[in-house]
Amino acid sequence: MRAFAIRRMLERTPIWEHRGWIGHVIFWLILLIVLVLMDFNKVGWPLVFYQKLVDVIFYALIIYVNLNYLIPKFLSKKSFWTYVALLILAVLLLTPIKITIQVMLFSEAPSFQGYFIENQSYFFMSMFLVGSSSTIYGIISDWFIHQSEKIELQTQTMESELKFLKSQINPHFLFNTLNNLYALTLKKSDDAPEIVLKLSEMMRYMLYECNEPLVPLYKEVSYMRNYLDLERLRQHEMINLDFEVTGEIETQRIAPLLLIPFIENSFKHGLSNQINQGWVGIKMKIDSERLTFTIENSKSPSQPKLTHRKSGGIGLVNVRRRLNLLYPDQYELKIKNEPDKYSVHLTLNL
Repeated sequence: MRAFAIRRMLERTPIWEHRGWIGHVIFWLILLIVLVLMDFNKVGWPLVFYQKLVDVIFYALIIYVNLNYLIPKFLSKKSFWTYVALLILAVLLLTPIKITIQVMLFSEAPSFQGYFIENQSYFFMSMFLVGSSSTIYGIISDWFIHQSEKIELQTQTMESELKFLKSQINPHFLFNTLNNLYALTLKKSDDAPEIVLKLSEMMRYMLYECNEPLVPLYKEVSYMRNYLDLERLRQHEMINLDFEVTGEIETQRIAPLLLIPFIENSFKHGLSNQINQGWVGIKMKIDSERLTFTIENSKSPSQPKLTHRKSGGIGLVNVRRRLNLLYPDQYELKIKNEPDKYSVHLTLNL
């Protein structure tokens, strides 16, 4: 809608205004100089200058009438034949006026007067070709403007959607972590101060460092480690947790909070209370600019089917959407839901 509105505004705004009048003046001056230099030796300085000045003035007239009136009023509204008829009519009206002025300029040179009168069809065609060329220019220019506004609109839409997705992520994890802290405080656990410290580090990262499109990968890994430490504190001996990182993470960058939903999902939905000793295995490998992320977690074969609430399912759906927006055709995501194991394998070009 915004692109369409701008397009309509451009149709209503004279091209002289929204293209910049200085550029137009420079263009016509250069054209005048070129035309004068081409025929300078044929007639002499004063007459050739006036003749070419008239040519340029009438070329400008047909072009601006075409661009500012005929194209917006008729061609843009798909009245093609009406547009063609009016363009021809404009040329028919302007050409005799132009020839009359040229004949008056050469009142002391009858041979040149005869040249203008005998070649009226040539002057008509030249005016028509100039007008038609401006039509092609107007169409191409309008197409580029439309494409530019379309790209701008798509970019703004994507940025807005990413902000919305990120706003879903942060409260989602904060809520889960506060639940963990609440459970520990109920037990009056000595681990509560440590979980508060981890939580403060996570909140600092989410609030102050995740506002950029890309963040250092090592900070994302640090955030993930903090999250896993919180789970260790909450789960105690109930799970076997392994997190392995290989490769260079100091120099790589990644979209913030992109991988954490997989980890959160493995704890929230993967581990069942029916498992006495569950496990979660996470491996991250960075090879050049390619990241390979694999996470597997145990689950009970008799685990009941999860009930999907309105607030549930944000994690994986959100991640898929962000991957499509931020890394189009640059990732491969495989998810397997087996009877006793849930696994995610992501390959990403950073």
